[in-house]
Amino acid sequence: MNKVKSELIEWIKSLVYALIVVALIQLFIIPTMVYSISMNPTLVEKDVLILYKTNTLHRGDIVSFKSELLLSENDIKKLNPIQQVLANRNPQKNLIKRVIGLPGDSIQIKNSKVIVNGEVLIEDYLGSKTIGNIDIDEIPSGEYFLMGDNRSNSTDSRSIGTISSEKIIGKSIFRIYPISSIGKVKWKEI
Repeated sequence: MNKVKSELIEWIKSLVYALIVVALIQLFIIPTMVYSISMNPTLVEKDVLILYKTNTLHRGDIVSFKSELLLSENDIKKLNPIQQVLANRNPQKNLIKRVIGLPGDSIQIKNSKVIVNGEVLIEDYLGSKTIGNIDIDEIPSGEYFLMGDNRSNSTDSRSIGTISSEKIIGKSIFRIYPISSIGKVKWKEI
């Protein structure tokens, strides 16, 4: 009987340690999947990423954030069964974009060029040219200007405005799927 009791205590300890590790991981990292082409060619549909929760963002970081946009029925059909249940509870889209402007920065977009604080950005990661015209004198404190790399196919700060730091879920740090692309997500500080 003592052997059974001892073994049961060891199992409980192991379970408690495992739960503590899972809780700590959940505090700092989050898995997510890319569902659109807005970050092509840097990220493609069905890439699975690990996000790191952080309050420190740099120009060029790739982040996921909670948007006010709602998932369509077609979007929900693309999700796995667990994600479908969660999507029905919270139908807001999480988007993935690149940080272009930081709080306090000025942003201009004209003639397909992105100008931050008076300097034209060199954006060799783009999938398509930048469209639209923007003129922001100063990004408010706690806000970020985010854009997709596939500029002709991206819903981003050009149309939905700056994004509050409170809505940012995390910074993309590692791609875990597809296996052929496993590794650190390549981003360029701009």
